[in-house]
Amino acid sequence: MSPPEGPGGKGPNKPRGRALKQRVKTAKRRKTSSTRWLQRQLNDPYVAGAREEGYRSRAAYKLIQLDERFSLLRKGTRVVDLGSAPGGWSQIAAKIVGGAPVIAIDLQEVEPIAGVEMIVGDATDPDMQQAIRAALAGPADLVMSDMAAAATGHRTTDHMRTMSLAEEAYAIATRLLAPGGAFIAKVLRGGADDVLLKALKKDFVKVTHVKPEASRQDSREIYVVATGFRGEATA
Repeated sequence: MSPPEGPGGKGPNKPRGRALKQRVKTAKRRKTSSTRWLQRQLNDPYVAGAREEGYRSRAAYKLIQLDERFSLLRKGTRVVDLGSAPGGWSQIAAKIVGGAPVIAIDLQEVEPIAGVEMIVGDATDPDMQQAIRAALAGPADLVMSDMAAAATGHRTTDHMRTMSLAEEAYAIATRLLAPGGAFIAKVLRGGADDVLLKALKKDFVKVTHVKPEASRQDSREIYVVATGFRGEATA
């Protein structure tokens, strides 16, 4: 049986198969937590699937599944990928939009991806937003962010830092999106805070929190998906 596909035959939304469960032997110099991480990686079907399909990361399946539910990507969709490294989301976008601009921006260099224009820089910089707009040759139809702050182990700090990134991504989106456009951002369990949620509901027709199947169940990450942008790009 063929794997299930996203809308329009965009590709499998799940890995093609599961390998037999593998165990990792604990090495003398390896911490138990590291051994657990390795074992989880070896037995994660999305990690194996990404390797088989040639995706930069397992996160590619998250975007495939979000797109399957919300129909965010189609031929002609102009896309901005904020904090794009390592590039899994940009890969999926470029595969679907059929030659429309996909602009990936990150503070670090990312290996080239066919159909994607890479920009190294800070997307919060107004000059960089102008550069993105120029590369798009107009406003964006989708602004997406899978950014997350490096974990500190302190839940409150981690939540605040990740929410800050989501708020920055939203602010950038309002400057780049065309009317009717969409926005995706990673948040943490509990969803967007009241201030961000209120702003999103004001600027978009529909706002939804969702946890894709490809998101690890023990992870606190979820995504906010906002569609039907009411404003007009100002960059």
